[in-house]
Amino acid sequence: MASLVESELKSGIIFGDAENAEYVYMPASEIGIENPVCVYEMGDMRDDVDVKEALRLIRTRSLRPSAHPRLGESSC
Repeated sequence: MASLVESELKSGIIFGDAENAEYVYMPASEIGIENPVCVYEMGDMRDDVDVKEALRLIRTRSLRPSAHPRLGESSC
């Protein structure tokens, strides 16, 4: 069974920390596919990560649902 955070991530919720300019989200084009790719942004750096790594980053960085500077509160 998926965790609440995983369900929110897979529905387009953006997790982040605006103070540190750090965000993890699943692009709208990846929602609903079998092996989706998520995006991890920190400052000017942007990297593709799998769902397992995205969940690890959210947990270890204590990221919370937040608004992305360009995308807003959802990637959808």
